[in-house]
Amino acid sequence: MSEKIIPRWEWRTFANEFGEAEERIKKHERGNLKFSEEKYILSKGSNENTKFRDDLMDIKSLQEVNQDSLEQWYPTMKDTFPMTKEKIAVLFTDYFKAPVPQFKKEAYTFEAFLEELIKPCDELEVVDVKKERHIYVINMAVVEIAEAQFNGIPMRTICVEHADPDNVMKIVRELGLEGFENINYITAMKKAVGLE
Repeated sequence: MSEKIIPRWEWRTFANEFGEAEERIKKHERGNLKFSEEKYILSKGSNENTKFRDDLMDIKSLQEVNQDSLEQWYPTMKDTFPMTKEKIAVLFTDYFKAPVPQFKKEAYTFEAFLEELIKPCDELEVVDVKKERHIYVINMAVVEIAEAQFNGIPMRTICVEHADPDNVMKIVRELGLEGFENINYITAMKKAVGLE
């Protein structure tokens, strides 16, 4: 029996410094410290969150945006490579919103997928992402301060996530973050690499 996924509402921002808000977060006990390296595939015609990490193609789709501009993302695909050309065609049509390439193979390893199908496509761009995530729990919500790199471009981000959107906004206000722009990973990444 698979574990039921409870969608969380997300508030995220990017800046070089977060001032007093960061100090307020750090007064709480830090939980996990997570390092990761992943490849995101950005599309000019789509804002799907498409990444490859730990040998897995992982896609999250934006389900809803509420009155406070909080976003609710939900996993819509998890798959491994080699991947058949039929599944790859679905990636291009449903997620990348890009023309389906001419296939020369029945199935592709991830390396062949990138080199032969993704990189030649003018609509798509591969972004190498490194993350160092400092995880805190505040009022039952996950609060993250992360140092990230998008193709080597340094970025800093704070995120607040919880199933209850009112709790997310309460924490955002208590931390003094409401003056920062709420911006998701894909939008920030597109801006950083010039794919707006």
